[in-house]
Amino acid sequence: MNFRLKTDSNTATTLKSLQSSTSMTPNILARLSIALSLKVPTIPELKSSDPDGLEFNRNTLTGDQDYFYKALIRQHSKRHVEEEEYFPGLYNAHLSRGCILLEQEYQHSGNYDKFISNLLK
Repeated sequence: MNFRLKTDSNTATTLKSLQSSTSMTPNILARLSIALSLKVPTIPELKSSDPDGLEFNRNTLTGDQDYFYKALIRQHSKRHVEEEEYFPGLYNAHLSRGCILLEQEYQHSGNYDKFISNLLK
């Protein structure tokens, strides 16, 4: 069982940029990213880690809701997903795609208050 995830450099850059714009921590932004990615019906492309990426501990990203995240990703995939495929593989793929969507949402919103308001809709 893997407990570490390393993002690609694009995801790391996006998370850092959003952190400076919103004052939200990368783990919270990651959770929002996963939620946005799960709204897209297609399965995201698997990503490889990169030396310039951010490294996360699994517990930091999923906390006591790990089983919930795993169930959501399995349900989204519409098949049984083995532990080794779920984390970091599919989780990282959803994180990468979701970060792009989250950044687009922030840019569309223009400011923090509208950003949060749009996410709650």
